[in-house]
Amino acid sequence: MSKLHKVCKVSELPEGQVHTIEVEEKYVGVYHQQGKYFAIDDFCPHMGASLSGGHVEDGTVTCPWHAWRFRLCDGAWADNPRLKVGCYNVSVVDDEIFLETPANNQPKK
Repeated sequence: MSKLHKVCKVSELPEGQVHTIEVEEKYVGVYHQQGKYFAIDDFCPHMGASLSGGHVEDGTVTCPWHAWRFRLCDGAWADNPRLKVGCYNVSVVDDEIFLETPANNQPKK
């Protein structure tokens, strides 16, 4: 059974913005892009930069340190999709955004 974690109210995450939340001892960036919500780990596996500080364009976030690009839809590295960061389901209930983590604490693939 999965766990839901409240991120914020819909009005607190405008289009084109990211909200970072600490969940189960790690940080996750929740992005509002093109009317949809996406959530990926806020940690670049290359050198540990915060991805939420990167530029978002065409469904990818670019790491601010060394320009590695990760797809928001599945957390895959755009240049080598075999490498991924954690990716999580996001839902909206009433006026609140929720992040879903699996019960076994593993990101969705």
